[in-house]
Amino acid sequence: MALDVDAIRARIPALKSGTARFDAPGGTQTPQPVIDAVAEALANPLANRGRTTEGERNADDIVQQARGALADLLGTEPRGIVFGRSATQLAYDLSRTLARTWVPRDEVVVTRLDHDSNIRPWTQAAEAAGATVRWADFDPATGELRPEHIEAVLSPRTRLVAVTAASNLIGTMPDLPAVARAVHGVGALLHVDAVHYASHAVVDPVALGADTLVCSPYKFLGPHLGVLAARPEFLETLRPDKLLPSSDAVPERFELGTLPYELLAGARAAVDFLAGLDPDARGSRRERLIASFAALEAHEDVLRERIERGLADLGGITVYSRASRRTPTLLFTVTGLRPADVYRRLAERSVDAPAGSFYALEASRRLGLGDEGGVRVGLAPYSSAEDVDRLLTALDDLTR
Repeated sequence: MALDVDAIRARIPALKSGTARFDAPGGTQTPQPVIDAVAEALANPLANRGRTTEGERNADDIVQQARGALADLLGTEPRGIVFGRSATQLAYDLSRTLARTWVPRDEVVVTRLDHDSNIRPWTQAAEAAGATVRWADFDPATGELRPEHIEAVLSPRTRLVAVTAASNLIGTMPDLPAVARAVHGVGALLHVDAVHYASHAVVDPVALGADTLVCSPYKFLGPHLGVLAARPEFLETLRPDKLLPSSDAVPERFELGTLPYELLAGARAAVDFLAGLDPDARGSRRERLIASFAALEAHEDVLRERIERGLADLGGITVYSRASRRTPTLLFTVTGLRPADVYRRLAERSVDAPAGSFYALEASRRLGLGDEGGVRVGLAPYSSAEDVDRLLTALDDLTR
């Protein structure tokens, strides 16, 4: 099923500005049904969760519906869905909780491919516990993070490995099932950053081998919040800091304070929007999500290849997204121009392609790009062939 991009774009008000948007890896634009769900939640009675008053029931229903939707998206149980302010906040909360069981000589593994939100929470927690941090490198020539890169730094003392499912900087998608086998082989936990991955592929924690996994709905057409997914049985073993009168049930024991009900309503609507990308899909919401993501991947692959061919035809452009498996995310530099200047000059032509390291600071430095990074082009369900042509025309003008 080919995506009806025009129909998708017609339901996203922000696209009426006419800008060709390639900034989706930093956050997508919002469909009208998501906006409506947020507004409806706020327009109706709301109170702290319960089942007595209308406001209590509305709040409780919103939370339960959001858990069900994100469980369908992430291939887990609703009781395994934890909501937070951001994936970064959830990683910090989880790292501090797990680190209570770490002792000196224990080891934690992070990678140089990752976003800093999947590095610093773990290294800082390890430092506080007196544990050792070990770094897994990636190949800057190919952009590949291979299982052997992880295996080289594992030991019987490894307690946790944190790794991305897809690089937000260059799109690399490591072989996570192979990584998970190695990690679990030494008795360690695998924490997966799926923030970028979940925007482009069906998430299956069991197939990926993830013990815990985070994502951010605002990267896939939803509002700004974070989601942690894990097996409820695993969450039951963890004792996070919490207020004395707050619920000790799972997953509520991990959620600090009152949840943002209106944002949860928007997150549920975003999942439903994704499930409808293939209007011919049938079955459960999970089944419709699988079909819709298949159509999305096919659409984005066509556009990615179109961009790659176009960049190859232009002079003076170096592309750093080279892995064999990667998301439709390209990082590049233009000879003689600073990335920030390329970003500015493209924006003057109503083409949004931001520049920087995008918090993947270790990866940017390993690629030889320093803290300045490069220009990043990322695709979304609403990306069109016309957008791609506008990008390539603007770059052709800049490189002449």
